[in-house]
Amino acid sequence: MRWPRQLMSLLVVLVLLAGPPLVLLSLVGPPMGGRPSGEQMREWVRQPLTEQTLTAALTVAAWLLWLVLAYTVTVRVLTRVRVTARWLRRLPLPTPLQATAGGMAGAAVLGVTANSVAAVPPQAPQPATAGALDDPTTRDAGVSVDDGITVPAGWLPRDVAEHVVAAAALVWLRRRRAYQSHPPRQSAREDPDLTSLPPTVAAVQAALADAPAPVAAPASAPGIPALRDVFPASGVGITGPGALAVGRGLLVTVLLAGQRHAAVSLVTTRAALTRLLGPHAETLGRCLPRLTVVDTIDEATRIVESAGRSVQARDDSGPRPDGPVADGGPTVVLLIDDGDRRDVAALADAVAPGGGVVVLLGRWPAGPTWQADTAGRLHDPRRPDWSGPRWCVLDRIAATDLLTVIAHPEPAQPDVAPVTSVDQATSGWRVPRQPSRRGLRARSAAAGRWLELRVLGEPALLIDGRAVTVRRTAALQVLVFLAAHPDGAGTRQLIDAMWPGVPRQSLTGRLYTTLSELRGVIRTASGLNVIDHADDRYRLNPTHIDVDLWRLHDAVQHAATAVTNTTIAWQAVIDAYPDDLAAGRAWPWLDPVREATRRHVIDAYVALADAADDPHRAIALLQAAIRIDPYNAELTTRAVNTLVALGKHDAAHELRDGYARRLTQAGLRPDADAASTATDMRDAPVSRR
Repeated sequence: MRWPRQLMSLLVVLVLLAGPPLVLLSLVGPPMGGRPSGEQMREWVRQPLTEQTLTAALTVAAWLLWLVLAYTVTVRVLTRVRVTARWLRRLPLPTPLQATAGGMAGAAVLGVTANSVAAVPPQAPQPATAGALDDPTTRDAGVSVDDGITVPAGWLPRDVAEHVVAAAALVWLRRRRAYQSHPPRQSAREDPDLTSLPPTVAAVQAALADAPAPVAAPASAPGIPALRDVFPASGVGITGPGALAVGRGLLVTVLLAGQRHAAVSLVTTRAALTRLLGPHAETLGRCLPRLTVVDTIDEATRIVESAGRSVQARDDSGPRPDGPVADGGPTVVLLIDDGDRRDVAALADAVAPGGGVVVLLGRWPAGPTWQADTAGRLHDPRRPDWSGPRWCVLDRIAATDLLTVIAHPEPAQPDVAPVTSVDQATSGWRVPRQPSRRGLRARSAAAGRWLELRVLGEPALLIDGRAVTVRRTAALQVLVFLAAHPDGAGTRQLIDAMWPGVPRQSLTGRLYTTLSELRGVIRTASGLNVIDHADDRYRLNPTHIDVDLWRLHDAVQHAATAVTNTTIAWQAVIDAYPDDLAAGRAWPWLDPVREATRRHVIDAYVALADAADDPHRAIALLQAAIRIDPYNAELTTRAVNTLVALGKHDAAHELRDGYARRLTQAGLRPDADAASTATDMRDAPVSRR
């Protein structure tokens, strides 16, 4: 037993601490009997080595040794006490749920008697409500709370988050439409538009993908609360610690709503835009549709009045004056402490007939002024019992990130939305040369199992042809991510990809749990260690698992370097592509990799169509490519021109009109975009027969 030895050690330490002082005090006395006199000092100088001086020196040395021993013991005791106190602070206490479960279990055990107990039928699990999720222990960025989405340095209502996701989808549709096919020199693409969207957008996408669907659609058509139901018609001022954050939220909310419904626009001053978004606000403001930036309040008043006359002229079926403000929709004017009472009142009178409002970030000189807290809640000091709806609140970085997804560049530039961050992992990622399928089968068969990971289409892990159930969605996402990054990925890269916007320190344990469970499932089913971990990087072991995406890139690499039999090489690329990468999944990191993979296949189809001697074979290949990407303008243009060359004008008209309908249904305007499908058809003699 350990306690006798510990007791003996304690006794020895006590003897060493108490024994020497007692012996020295009883035999010699105190080490210092007082200060030596002058005569004693002179005697010691004349004859230093006497019996008395030697005894005193030995006594002092003994006391010094005892002091060293006492100091060592004291330090060890204090260290042990500190460690024990730290352990007690980290001692895991039962959570309220565990305490409740433990109490119920104890009551059940103590309440069992010899009599039979009626069994209670199990109840179906109840869904968690928004109020239940609003708990400090579970609140993280990217979690649906209070019918909204929490992002780094901000909060968005549910309808605003949906507008962000829709705008992000349009960014990728524009990139797909504008892509011009070209056979790559290698499987690693370096297209400049294959960049990830800003991190705030990715956080909103991930949170909304995991959040439950709303019970009912938002009641207000523009995606924001009815302006007149919230703000007074005479305008309002907003002050308080959250005034600027609310102003950014209002700016983002109105512009996003205008993208989807084209019924609301925003006018702001240059000073307000710079104060809200920083020094680069003017450059970004020129690219934002439905935003008008003015220098003075008088200029804003003239623009609003011109828009009102435009609406009146349209109603009277007369000529319509041009104006930057949306016709027929409300106009929000956002100011910031830059006007006197008469100017602001005149502007409010001009905005009011159209259903718009004027919001001044500061004290309103001609009416009420509300207070805004950092959470986005509005309070009217005149009505203490009233609290307005919670508005979107954002900092500068988050607001800029969200505005980039709706910012359109100048017309002469490519139709690609600007971004604020580039994911180096998906830009220029390289796939090493993979062994053939037959070699993998032979080596895996020698080990007793054949593992295959399919990520083109519905992701699935197969062992000897049988699907393995991967219960955790995050574990399946890890497999697909590592398949898309065969060179490996670090812990930080995995966390940022799967849980964007959430603090990394709160997710490291979740990642390790996910990887540990995934490894355990694969090892139990196959006996193989598929995921290697070295130098803080995780990667799939290519000698133990076969990935269809790697075979596709192997075929692309071969086709890009083939000198002869190029037709067979490009056909191999097409044959290796059954469906989109992780079809049906909405993981934010997936879009750049998925688009890069799709472009490889489009390049293969176009290369085969250009090499085809028969135009009927060429049109069949182009139509197959359109099924892969029905939004690409070049594919439709090539197909239309080929049909015109074959004399199939009706089919050309049908294909062109169908493409225009697809763009319109997706939220793109084919008549206003630079990429037009009829570029080469304008002079073609297309007529219906």
